[in-house]
Amino acid sequence: MNIHEHQAKALLANYKVPVPRGTVAFTVDEATKAAHELGGSLWVVKAQIHAGGRGKGGGVKVVKSIDAVRDEAQKMLGMTLITHQTGPEGKEVHRLYVEEGCAIARELYLSLLVDRSTGWPTFIASTQGGMDIEEVAEKTPEAIVKVAIDPAQGLMPYHTRKIGFALGLEGTQIKALGNVLQGIYTMMIEKDTALLEINPLVVTQSGELIVLDAKVGFDPNSLFRHPDIEALRDESEENASEREAAQHELNYVKLDGNVGCMVNGAGLAMATMDIIKFYGGEPANFLDVGGGATKERVTKAFKIILSDPAVKGILVNIFGGIMRCDIIAEGVIAAANEIKLSVPLVVRLAGTNVELGRKLLNESGLAIQAAEDLADAAQKIVAAVKGAV
Repeated sequence: MNIHEHQAKALLANYKVPVPRGTVAFTVDEATKAAHELGGSLWVVKAQIHAGGRGKGGGVKVVKSIDAVRDEAQKMLGMTLITHQTGPEGKEVHRLYVEEGCAIARELYLSLLVDRSTGWPTFIASTQGGMDIEEVAEKTPEAIVKVAIDPAQGLMPYHTRKIGFALGLEGTQIKALGNVLQGIYTMMIEKDTALLEINPLVVTQSGELIVLDAKVGFDPNSLFRHPDIEALRDESEENASEREAAQHELNYVKLDGNVGCMVNGAGLAMATMDIIKFYGGEPANFLDVGGGATKERVTKAFKIILSDPAVKGILVNIFGGIMRCDIIAEGVIAAANEIKLSVPLVVRLAGTNVELGRKLLNESGLAIQAAEDLADAAQKIVAAVKGAV
């Protein structure tokens, strides 16, 4: 689960991490009032969406007057902001963050995540702040330093020194960096963050360290422990189908292809998407109905897949262990009859009650192509979709 920049900075401030003063605004008048209350002669008006690259898309503006704050707020609120992370459809801006200006001397990059290869929290730091870290990693990998933290030991002074020297900091700046690192490390442990990215972490002209932008995501499996974090969720930023799927305990992620997938088991779902691509198709989604799905949940899964207008065909791939094949068949039949299925459907069933499942499908009157194995299923759905496009 992701949160907005203003929410991330409020959390960081609770952990004694230095952030500029700012106020969230949902209207033009609130943005203007925020600038008045912050005072000074320089403000930054920032669109709040769950995507990076806002500045390049016109969603971050530095202004020098209250009138300019009002003008930019009028332009941003309600606009569709398109960045490299939103896709061509963009995201509508519903809230702004008005922040005090900052005299920047240097921009640095700092993030904290769990390295899956080691299972340890790992800091990633670079002197190339303000840029996409993927671009830095590709063009100047020597500008990136990684420091893994043994959870049994925790953050130690030598970790801070290694990161500080790599960032070109010195003297009191190293001590200030230690406070930042300790704050975000403690926040990760206490709040179960999946990603905590600061880009940029700036050195001001007076030599202070300040978090100028922050992106924070949380492990969704831990939210039951953190009702305060779950309360920060902005459902308008989430894909509607993914949100509906979560409400029915379905694991669904929308993709850019046209072959809908309904599978039981995350590993089998990944293999299904891979083999669709292997045979020249493009999966439209990841959807794991789980091992204990009911007929009603399977029906809902089918409807969610078909709600995507890009879907031109569906592959159902079920290995029946805990999830019985006849339950899947009943769900497919119920959903197809209710929605009046009009796209090709290929079904591969194996495992518990497979013969009963096939019998139900064969007697349903639906135009279903049966498949003997996964390769056969993938080839049939790719051919059917290509023939329908």
